[in-house]
Amino acid sequence: MSGLFCGEFRNPGERREKPVHPLFSMIVSASRRTDIPAFYSDWLLNRLQAGYALTRNPFNPLQVSKVLLEPGKVDCLVFWTKNPAPLLARLDEIDRLGHSYYFHYTLTGCDRTLEERLADLDVRIAAFRRLSERIGPERVLWRFDPIVLTRALDTDHYLRAFAQLAQQLHGFTRQCTISFLSMYAKCKRNLAGIALLPLEDSEKIQFIGSLAAIADRVGIELRACCDPLLTEQCGIAAARCIDGRLAADILGQPVRIKKDGGQRPGCGCAVSVDIGAYNTCPHGCRYCYANVNPLTAARNHASHDPQSPLLTGVLNGRETITERRTVSARAPRGELF
Repeated sequence: MSGLFCGEFRNPGERREKPVHPLFSMIVSASRRTDIPAFYSDWLLNRLQAGYALTRNPFNPLQVSKVLLEPGKVDCLVFWTKNPAPLLARLDEIDRLGHSYYFHYTLTGCDRTLEERLADLDVRIAAFRRLSERIGPERVLWRFDPIVLTRALDTDHYLRAFAQLAQQLHGFTRQCTISFLSMYAKCKRNLAGIALLPLEDSEKIQFIGSLAAIADRVGIELRACCDPLLTEQCGIAAARCIDGRLAADILGQPVRIKKDGGQRPGCGCAVSVDIGAYNTCPHGCRYCYANVNPLTAARNHASHDPQSPLLTGVLNGRETITERRTVSARAPRGELF
């Protein structure tokens, strides 16, 4: 394999100093950076069978982590998707490998101006239901985010869209995560030319109260992702997208989970390791924070090799590859989460 594992020699007399890595509780995120279930399910199964994946540091591509994916080292896989169909067909294989997992499934109220390349909404709702029937509603978390307000997509539009979706997903999920658009640099670039509609805090509080009432009527718990206004002023529970408690429920035993200090303020997520890569999702959503632009994402997707340990690209021999020191976060039975 190209590259170096820390502790190996580059040449006689020269030793690559081994970085100090903390021990990580092993929840694997697949992925906040791209839609692995929709576009990279073959790669994922290959990596699970091989027992590891390589992932580049997005801030230093010459730093590569080897993430062990053996069932005994991974407590839970967390999938993020807008189209689970390719992976849904292979869940039996993941089950046979002994992995536990749950899904975040994004269904927004956005229209084709923001989600031009997604399948028709009816198709995506049907896939949501099939996934829920396959693994259970508690393991399919609905994401109604981001909420992107424009003149055409105002609060009345989102209330109608949310009510329709909530009714169609009744009984197929237990939880819905909401958030307003966070204007990252990539979002700003991708949304160029679209006039966004500002919303005062008082209007947000009224709007979220209406969403919560709709969700309550169909037995769906509303949670807010990284928004103190919604949690403190509206009484919405804070989301835990990487949810150690849910992982413990799926595993059927307690797990030791540490809060992820590397996320935004107000984030309730547990520590996880992400095996995805930025600039690789061909969905092309205009509000995307993970793609610099659709053309770059399409080009990187086209260069993808399902047999590679990397999601995209190849090793060039100059990388330093560090094995992530991982331990299962499973606690002895009887020990509290």
